[in-house]
Amino acid sequence: MTDTIRKATLDDVPAIAKVILSLFEHHFEGFSFDDSAQRIGRHLNQCLADDSHSVYVAADESGQIAGYVAVHWLPYLFLPGPEGFVSELFIAEDARAQGIGSKLLLAVVQEAESRGCSRLSLINMRGRESYERGFYAKHGWEERPDAANFILRLK
Repeated sequence: MTDTIRKATLDDVPAIAKVILSLFEHHFEGFSFDDSAQRIGRHLNQCLADDSHSVYVAADESGQIAGYVAVHWLPYLFLPGPEGFVSELFIAEDARAQGIGSKLLLAVVQEAESRGCSRLSLINMRGRESYERGFYAKHGWEERPDAANFILRLK
């Protein structure tokens, strides 16, 4: 059972990499675990470089990481306070349905409130298990019916 939600450190990279690789093997095809962990470590290091990003991990008493959440604090000019954009909230498959995602989400909400944020946002793919079981809706998040999500692939 996960006891602690805390800010991620670079020491967490191998455990975070294990979670990511278990869920998204296709993004890392052709790369060794070490190469993948180095890439993840570079990205986490960027997130830790200043206070415009936060990454939390869910760890048990032995330090095993069951999941993590990444949020990016965006200063929108038209809002009275910043927006927190949750880019990643992933829980290892064998650790789901234990309240870990809820605890990670609560940590983000608490930080957003302490930062004076106007809102939080995220994108949840409709085919994901979390969308299908209404995870975010159960936590008070609203799906915007009037918004379209666009991406421009650069690589």
